[in-house]
Amino acid sequence: MALKIRLRQQGRTNHTTYRLVVTDTRHPRDGKYIEKLGWSRPFDKVGQSAEVNGERVAYWLGQGAQISDNAKLFVAKNAPAVMKEYQQSLEKKKQKICEKRRERRKGAKLA
Repeated sequence: MALKIRLRQQGRTNHTTYRLVVTDTRHPRDGKYIEKLGWSRPFDKVGQSAEVNGERVAYWLGQGAQISDNAKLFVAKNAPAVMKEYQQSLEKKKQKICEKRRERRKGAKLA
């Protein structure tokens, strides 16, 4: 089961709200989800208009869930520490892959 963190559209016409959810990639945008991670009310003029549970987002990213582009921007705005940690982990993975490639190329040249 491939998991994805994405925004789920809700609300009424011309007054949408969004939920940040973890869902199976095969489910439709507004279909069922596994866990609600946050919410956003872009048209709310008074008070708090967004909230993200950063601990749970970090947990699901650690479990291998992919994050959509819009959800990535939303989390970066409301829980920047989580996205910074996620970006650092991606950089470490890229560096490991590059190191393995370099070692393989060195071995191929020597043989």
